[in-house]
Amino acid sequence: MRFELTKEFIDSLREAIELKDGKTTLNLIGNLHAADIAEIYDELDIEEAKFIHLLLDVDKSADVLVALEDDVRERFLKTLPSHIIAKIIKNKMDSDDAADIIGTLPNKIQQEILTHIDDIEQASDIVDLLNYDEDTAGGLMAKELVAVNENWNITKCLREMRKQAEEVEQVFFVYVVDDDNVLKGTLSLKKLLLIAETTNIKTAYNKEVISVNVDSPSEEVANIMDKYDLVALPVIDSIGRLVGRITIDDVVDVIREEAGKDYQMMSGISEDIESSDSVLVQTRARMPWLIIAMFGGILSSRVIYQFTGELSFLPQMAMFIPMITGMGGNVGIQSSAIIIQGLANNSLGIESPFKKLSKEFLIALLNGSILSTIILVFNFFTSDSYVLTISVSIALFSVILFATLFGTFIPLILNKFKIDPALATGPFITTVDDISGVFIYLAICKLLLGVLG
Repeated sequence: MRFELTKEFIDSLREAIELKDGKTTLNLIGNLHAADIAEIYDELDIEEAKFIHLLLDVDKSADVLVALEDDVRERFLKTLPSHIIAKIIKNKMDSDDAADIIGTLPNKIQQEILTHIDDIEQASDIVDLLNYDEDTAGGLMAKELVAVNENWNITKCLREMRKQAEEVEQVFFVYVVDDDNVLKGTLSLKKLLLIAETTNIKTAYNKEVISVNVDSPSEEVANIMDKYDLVALPVIDSIGRLVGRITIDDVVDVIREEAGKDYQMMSGISEDIESSDSVLVQTRARMPWLIIAMFGGILSSRVIYQFTGELSFLPQMAMFIPMITGMGGNVGIQSSAIIIQGLANNSLGIESPFKKLSKEFLIALLNGSILSTIILVFNFFTSDSYVLTISVSIALFSVILFATLFGTFIPLILNKFKIDPALATGPFITTVDDISGVFIYLAICKLLLGVLG
């Protein structure tokens, strides 16, 4: 049954914690999933969460730590002694999760925790993972996997697999390596069950294996696992040796984080922030694009000022400025969002920029024709100025064309120069389209007033 967090539940839990009633506290949370307990921690202060955590068994406490949001976990870990953290990690926590947990702490604390881990091999695996950039395959991978030598027969293979499987929570693939630990292929569990025990592994494994290098970017890893529908992906070093594996749960985290970063960037937030960050940090992240947008507004006002003569002659022109700028901004964001999505998931394929621009141009022609016709009909029946009626319709059509092409072109250019194309959306697109839209509209009005007025 799915757990639903309520105010009544939190009040009951806080009351038990305040009374230091461990039995009641465990009765309330003991049967909950680790992810639910992690959600509860978000509603408690650090000391309250610490009281609960010290009541949990080692398995559950490890799962809760892994499930916590990064910022909450970082603050929470600072309250736990090094030997307690080490005790949680030692209880068969996957090496990638252990590295993620330790990696958020100061170097001095990291060293203290590692000295409390008696298993030298486990400590060594964690240290290895800490040396990789967190945004690479090496930073995502876990060391725990099941690997067999291509020269073994099935009997020896099964015997060795039983030993290795004790350290692996889920066995998705059996990896086949040579004497130098170079990855050669994979072996399915089904084939292991069906072939004769004396069969040599070399004749039974699948040589077509997809892998990534330890230095591969995390986004590339996510794209590969998505494209080939993989639940696990082996990681190799520069000479092809098997060093770890990445599982689907790690990739889901990457996709979620990247989506969050892109959404913030598209909203005009210049750095990765959390809702729990301080007022100063959040202000610093928001201010740059707000300043740019403000100067964009100043430029728009200066453009309008240059056409004060026309506006005084035909004041109704001012009525349609918000519509023109709003439509331009919306169209530009739509176009850039489609391009950015395609670049993010590689769905654009090998399409040339010119071909993509051509396609978006056709879409703009169709959208512009429909919308400009609607506003033409509306003004024909509601306005007594034919100049205004024609000007608004032509300007709207022109602005839609410009905004579509601009929203398409800029992300492609940024991507070409290895700059995150998410920068092209939000305040940047709307600011440029606002300025351009006002200028195009008023310039067309001025031209037609001179011709038809």
